Amino acid sequence: MSTWLVVGLGNPGPQYAQNRHNVGFMVADLLAKRVGGSFARKTRGGVVEVAEGRLGYGVDAPKLVLAKPLTYMNLSGGPVAALAQFYKVPPAQVVAVHDELDIPYGQIRMKLGGGEGGHNGLRSMSKSLSTKDYLRVRFGIGRPPGRQDPADFVLSDFSGSERKELEFLVDRAADAVESLIVKGLEPTQNAYHAA
Repeated sequence: MSTWLVVGLGNPGPQYAQNRHNVGFMVADLLAKRVGGSFARKTRGGVVEVAEGRLGYGVDAPKLVLAKPLTYMNLSGGPVAALAQFYKVPPAQVVAVHDELDIPYGQIRMKLGGGEGGHNGLRSMSKSLSTKDYLRVRFGIGRPPGRQDPADFVLSDFSGSERKELEFLVDRAADAVESLIVKGLEPTQNAYHAA
């Protein structure tokens, strides 16, 4: 039975809950519901909420450790590295779910490794894990309109028109995480990148 660490990136607190930057938390919450896990607060390399469950049934069903670091985005790496060590999860079985400015809203992309694109949560994870070679589920939020500062944009809530699709897209991103774990990167990319 393999163990996978799925990290939803976001910021703690109700004022951030509906921000674009918190879409990783939204996906982690949905995955916890799907596997029947409930989040409990732990202190591992910083405060983090952790839920556990199995993806499917049977003795070979992958174990899922879902994590929402409560350290704020730019310090996410400490809890992630501590959990990976505690559960003995190699970087190749760590999945970061995060918002992505360079992908249009509504699109979901997967990759292994690569740059962080200025994303402080990814930068912190790469530093703490001492590698960039972990999986990413990138949830497109698009570029800010006009001259709006990207930092302000990611910390603002989804617009009314975006919210109409948000539940469906969070569901799709959770499906993509499950597909990555069960089917692997390339089949998942083929299925989701075409859409």
